Amino acid sequence: MPKHILTRGHGRALTRHHKIAAAGVAALGAAAIGISAVPSNASTSSTAEAPAQTAKVAYSTQQIQGVKADINSQLAGASVKVEQIAAKKQAAAEAAAKKKAAAEAKAAKARQAAESASRSAERAEVKKAAPKKYGNNLDGWIREAMSIMKKNGIPGSYEGIHRNIMRESSGNPKAINLWDINAQKGIPSKGLLQVIPPTFEAYHVKGTPKDIYDPVANIVAACNYAADKYGTMDNVDSAY
Repeated sequence: MPKHILTRGHGRALTRHHKIAAAGVAALGAAAIGISAVPSNASTSSTAEAPAQTAKVAYSTQQIQGVKADINSQLAGASVKVEQIAAKKQAAAEAAAKKKAAAEAKAAKARQAAESASRSAERAEVKKAAPKKYGNNLDGWIREAMSIMKKNGIPGSYEGIHRNIMRESSGNPKAINLWDINAQKGIPSKGLLQVIPPTFEAYHVKGTPKDIYDPVANIVAACNYAADKYGTMDNVDSAY
């Protein structure tokens, strides 16, 4: 056989062989791809659902991200609520503290007022209980006598009493008349307003000493007699 024919014939034989080999390889590759795509224990319908599973995985990923965001939102909301509750509790505590302080201040003020009122009452009681002091002189005797006369409804002014005392005894509580008609009868006039013993006994005012020489008792008894006989000591301008 000529050399160029063998070469050409050999070339055609190689070409067909290659085609056959290529076809076989392609068939085997397709079969391998099919086998690798389907698991050995899966059915045909399971193979068809594979894309849906992939899509579900993708959807599931997005859902998890959304849940995470929602959880973060809830946590943030819960944190705000906790802060609000804490703020309300603090405000309530502050309000309660202010209310308590106001109540304590009010109670303290009330106690102070009560104590002050009690002290005032005590001072008034002491003042009321303690007798008023008068001077141990003609002015003091007249004023004390007038205080007793006022309580007993006996009229008489300071001027009227003082004027008659000066005329009768010149202000001497121990004065005694030993020469007038009363002295001649054995009942001399005595004291500041020269009262005879029977008159003193008859018009003596309870609460004063039963001593005709006591200046206050003498004035009160004499003014009591003058009120009965003349209306008031102010109407007396001479011996009575």
